Amino acid sequence: MKEYSEIDVESFEPASTAGLHGKVHIRPLPGQYPYLPEMHVSCSKELTEKTAIYPVASKFRILAKITSRNGGKKYIYTHPKWRVIELS
Repeated sequence: MKEYSEIDVESFEPASTAGLHGKVHIRPLPGQYPYLPEMHVSCSKELTEKTAIYPVASKFRILAKITSRNGGKKYIYTHPKWRVIELS
């Protein structure tokens, strides 16, 4: 998939962080096929590291696409400097 789409995502704390970086991560909200809640989202670290501003379970709208590195596991990518809309 080469085109970008607007999708809604949320911050969360995974049950296990084995093999992951950081305590808080971003995942797509359900019902947005092919953007599945179990897919990792690569985005601005501000959304996961500034929990005083964006507490866990904050929801955002981002412009993203599905990609992979060297044919590996698929994940969701948005440019870290692109606009993020905080949802209420």
